[in-house]
Amino acid sequence: MPTTSTVDRPSNVSESLARGRLGVPSVIFFVLSAAAPLTVVAGVVTTGYGVIGVTGIPLAFLVVAAVLALFSVGYVAMSRRVENAGAFYAYISRGLGRPAGVGAAWVALIAYNALQVGLYGTIGVAAEPVLDRIFGGHPHWAIVALVAWALVALLGLLRVDINGLVLAALLVAEIVVILIFDLGQIGNPAGGEVSFASFSPDNLFVPGVGAVLVLAILGFVGFESAVVFSEESKDPKRTVPLATYLSVAIIAALYALSSWTMAVAVGPDQIVAAAGEQSVGLIFNLAAEHLGDTAVTIGQALFLTSVLAAMISFHNTTARYTFALGRERVLPAVFGQTSARSGAPRAASLAQSVFGLLVILLYAVNGWDPVVKLFFWGGTTGGFGVLLLIATTSVAVIAYFVRSGAGETLWRRAVAPGLATVALFVIIWLAVSNFANLLGVAPDSTLRWALPAVYPVAAALGVAWALVLRNSRPDTYARIGLGAASAVAAVRPAEQPPAPAATEVPR
Repeated sequence: MPTTSTVDRPSNVSESLARGRLGVPSVIFFVLSAAAPLTVVAGVVTTGYGVIGVTGIPLAFLVVAAVLALFSVGYVAMSRRVENAGAFYAYISRGLGRPAGVGAAWVALIAYNALQVGLYGTIGVAAEPVLDRIFGGHPHWAIVALVAWALVALLGLLRVDINGLVLAALLVAEIVVILIFDLGQIGNPAGGEVSFASFSPDNLFVPGVGAVLVLAILGFVGFESAVVFSEESKDPKRTVPLATYLSVAIIAALYALSSWTMAVAVGPDQIVAAAGEQSVGLIFNLAAEHLGDTAVTIGQALFLTSVLAAMISFHNTTARYTFALGRERVLPAVFGQTSARSGAPRAASLAQSVFGLLVILLYAVNGWDPVVKLFFWGGTTGGFGVLLLIATTSVAVIAYFVRSGAGETLWRRAVAPGLATVALFVIIWLAVSNFANLLGVAPDSTLRWALPAVYPVAAALGVAWALVLRNSRPDTYARIGLGAASAVAAVRPAEQPPAPAATEVPR
């Protein structure tokens, strides 16, 4: 009889996420809610037209969608082999090694937290016209942010499928009103003629194209999160690929259509000036002109719920990254705990809520601008972090399939990820070159390099922590990136070799 060696601590998967609660529609609702369609159409599109002055934005969305579709080929192929709520962290660990994976995890925590808490800075502005119409006034932005925070914190502790139902109701209404706005715009073209000039390459590949492509890719942030919910999906091997591809297609079609109809309604030669003058109000002003005040009221209400839905989605994503790291003891074990009743990542969700509360109070007490210095800077910086993760994951996919590519075609394991990698690193270079424009600061501002520099510093610290684990806690190090499969390493016969899954992760 073999003797048994027991590790002197509980299994790191003694608590796990609830299985089988999300189908394809629910995952899509989480993904699209993170993308915040109405927020992007009202904010990102008008920023691209008015600030950057490039009229080829509809084509930019299609170009970015093509790049992300190429990335998704390898991404979903790997998802069939690696099931882990830590998505980027797990994939990069499997492809490029455990130290790189932990470095990516640090980057992911910063990026998704920046995206999530950044939204608290704009919820007050989004609520103003709605509250003014109902009550004839509005409270301080922080009051609105705290109400939204409480709702998000509560939902984060409930069953994931309940969150999915809430997002479904909000998102369907949001998309319907966008399409109604689009119909009003296309039905009232400037000069009585529908123009397709916005889809001309000549109007995209001009000075400023880099900033436009970066804005476009920021509009897709969230599409990658289908994999984050793989452990809670009913059929991950089917749900994740379908949700990922459908999300990219829906987002691309919706954004390209909306940005094009906006240009049609104003006129391709007038859209830059109009967007510069009216900013976020442009889409609502067009709706008032073509559809009446009732449509504007509904649109403004759904703009508010769009921000709220994005908060809920990013909160769930961030909590699951933290849970994945706690489960594998890369973070303290408490973060790997789940609620016995709901199966939600309880401790990770509470930690994310506490962080959000501290940020709201910090900005309110100091009187800092919540829109520019929290929402805009946080969203831009968080989106850039996700872009870095996507590009690194694309490289990791190629490396993973070089070692274990059996059963996958050359297209899935190398060609599509390779093309995506080249395109993504070009966009990163353009992003860094245009970061001052993206932040709206002077070219010599410290922020233009300080904010993006946060990520390589965080990655380096993550790599260093992984090396510390390798030397001081080799059992923990061996399970990095394995997710639920790491349970087999908790207790095993002394003579038995490590679980096969562990050997798939490069050192």
